[in-house]
Parts: sequence; structure tokens; C-alpha cells
Amino acid sequence: MFRNGNYRKLAAGVSFILLLAVAIGVGAHRKCSAKEGGGGDYESIEMFTDVLSIVKKSYVEEVDTKKLVYGAINGMLASLDPHSSFMPPDLFKELKIDTKGEFGGLGIEITIKDGFLTVISPIEDTPAFKAGVKANDQILKINDKFTKDMNIMDAVKLMRGVKGTKVTITIMRDGFEKPKEFPLIRDVIQVKSVKSKLLEGGIGYVRVAQFQEKTDEYLSKALAALKEENKGELKGLVLDLRNDPGGLLDQAVKVSDHFVENGLIVYTEGREPDSKMKFSARKGGKEPNYPMVVLVNSGSASASEIVAGALQDHNRAVIMGTQTFGKGSVQTIIPLSEDSGLRLTTARYYTPKGRSIQAKGIIPDITVEQVDLQSSEKKSSLHIREKDLDHHFENEDQQGEEKIDGKDKAKDKVKEKVKEKEQDKKPADKVDDQSKSDYQLLRAQDLLKGWEILQKLGKKAL
Repeated sequence: MFRNGNYRKLAAGVSFILLLAVAIGVGAHRKCSAKEGGGGDYESIEMFTDVLSIVKKSYVEEVDTKKLVYGAINGMLASLDPHSSFMPPDLFKELKIDTKGEFGGLGIEITIKDGFLTVISPIEDTPAFKAGVKANDQILKINDKFTKDMNIMDAVKLMRGVKGTKVTITIMRDGFEKPKEFPLIRDVIQVKSVKSKLLEGGIGYVRVAQFQEKTDEYLSKALAALKEENKGELKGLVLDLRNDPGGLLDQAVKVSDHFVENGLIVYTEGREPDSKMKFSARKGGKEPNYPMVVLVNSGSASASEIVAGALQDHNRAVIMGTQTFGKGSVQTIIPLSEDSGLRLTTARYYTPKGRSIQAKGIIPDITVEQVDLQSSEKKSSLHIREKDLDHHFENEDQQGEEKIDGKDKAKDKVKEKVKEKEQDKKPADKVDDQSKSDYQLLRAQDLLKGWEILQKLGKKAL
């Protein structure tokens, strides 16, 4: 849902994800000369104060001035873009702590897309994820309130709440004949930034769910553990950024820096000098040049797009999956009076080769749609093989083995059955389950295995 971060940070994250620290004083924004703004600005401000005065005096009921001002600010920012917004004190307070990886809510990243409140991605192991909420779902209602013309901040307020309380969101999705209700129980969302697993053939798998304050640190530990488990270097790496809504820009840069030898990683362009920045790879501390696949999809946004774009431009990894979300703007968080804050879009970011992914996203090098493997497994069971035919010849080697160690073979089979039953009792490893049923991940593994085989063939040919 709503992502927070330390205030005074640049946000390259989608909707509510904050990024690198940038100090922009509020006072600087208030200094507007007549030459800069023009006389029309002052006339417009005078009209605003006239309307405020009329409403205060003549509206049918007495209205709180702060409520009117907050509403006016929200309306002004909503007219700019989906990511600029005003944060009253309660939301601004939460914003200062959320990127630490723990916050209350449902576990979804949201934005406004084509006028609809839209899910960017569900966060793993959260109420929304477990209920089956998916990227690109349109949220039509929150409880009994329609979301049409609702800004993101109001939606956030409705979906946040005390752990254990219920909220129902009504969703429309491609393939649905009519909107469907998803009853959810709010929980404290604890996002584990990095997960890892050693796959078959010495291939490492690292999943980055969100770019938090310690993502780079966790990634370093994960890579070190994978190498130790493989008793040496990795044969290849799958970096999974699917449904990663983004996060802190400095962490995206540091993650990229593990794999980019030198040169530009990302740069930003805006109207103010402070919004023009360049981030380049540092010397030393690089991962070996093993083959690498980065998995992305429509839920990959912002900081994850920065990483994918940098590795793609530097030809360091093969980008596989489906087109990413396309969030290429940067937000600056500006503290205001009364402990409130302003999130304002101040820049666009660009990949090393100068590509803006705003509303375009990262196009994979190899497009692979996610498919259901269960149907494929059922079909494969219908194939008939030689061993299924009546009176087929047995393999000579197999016959010999069975004749020599028939008793031992029988004992081994019994042991294997017992071992399988014991394993069934153990809690399933989520990454193991994923590696068996995740078509995109299997394709990534196949590509890395194929690369290793081709390298061996090339050496033999030489």
C-alpha cells in the first residue's frame, strides 16, 4: 500500500516510495519575484483568497479554515500528476518511518492510472498478496466508498487501520465479468527486502521485494552466503525484480553498483539545479562477471526499473519477463509548517544511455509471459514411452544392477519412500516451490545453463 521513507528524500519509487536525500528549503520556493511569476500569479492568488473569504462567510455551514486550505492544496497538486501530493501531519509522520520495512496496512502499492485507482503490485506475504490481489487491478471501491475522483492520500487513509480490522476492496480485472469483492484483514506489514536461494547447477537466485534502507547490505550477505553454499563462485545469477514497486534511489544505485564495472548508472534532469544529478559506479568490490538474468514484469517499477535499465544498458544482464510499469519521475519530499509535508515531482530519471522510461517502462530483451505449469504437467503424463508398452525389453545395465543388488535396491527404495514422507511433513520452502512452478524463473535457469554449455563447447572447439 503506502510506502514511507525518511523525509527530505528523493522519490523514484512508485506512488509512495521515497529515494535519495535532497535538501530543498521551503523558503526558496516561497521567494517568487514579479518577474518570475508574472502579474497573473498574484491576480490568481487574490481570487483564491476572495473565494476563501466568501466560503468562510456565506457557506451554509461553518467551515474550518484548515480543512479548506488542505482541500485546495490537494486539488492543486492533483491537477499536476498522480505522484505529487500533500501530506497532513499524520501521513507525514508515517512517511518518515515506512522504508524501514514495517508498516500497517494491506500490502499493496497503488497509483492513479487512466483515472482509476490502480494496484502497482501486491507485496509478498501480505493480506492483499495472499487474497490474490494482482498488479494492474483497478480498485473501484474501498468498503462502501467509490474511488472515482479519489486521490491517493484519501485512499491510503481508508485502507490503513489497526491490525486485525477488516476492509473490503472491490476490484475489476481483465478477465472479470463483473467487479469482485476482496475482504481483507489489516496487518502489520513486514517486508523482507531480500530473499535468496541456491538453484540447481550452482545458479544463485536473489529476490529483491523492495528497495529499503538496508537492501544493499542484505544483498551483499545473500551473495556471500550463496557463494559459500556453492563452495566457490556462482555459475550464474537470477535477480528477481518482479512486483518490486521500487524504494530508495541510493539503494537502487548501490545494487546496480555490484554488477556495473564502471560508468553511469542513472541520472536525473529537472528545472532546478538540485534536481540535476548523476550517479556512477564506484571502483572495486564488483561481482565476478558471471552470466546474469534479471526478471521483470508490469509490477516492477521505479527503483527496480533503474536497476534493470542500468544492467541492460551496460550489457551486464539479460532482461527477461514482461514490460515494466514505466515510472520515470522523481519526487522530492519538502517539510512544511505544522508538521505537514509536500511530495512534488521535481525531475525525470534516465538510464545510462539517456532513455526515459516514463510511461514506457523497460522492454525485456526476451519477452516471457507467465504461464500455469500445472496444465503442462498434466499433459506430459499422457505421453506413452517404451517402458509403458507390454513385453518391452529391459535395459541391460538396469537388469544387471537389479540382479546383483536386488536386496539393496529394495532397501534403498523403502528408505527413499520414508525420506519423502518426512520431507512432506516439513514446511515448504517458498523459493523451492517457486522454482518448480514459476515458468519465467525456469526459463531464466535454462538460459543460464545453456550459456554455460555453450561456453564449454566453445572451449572444446578452440
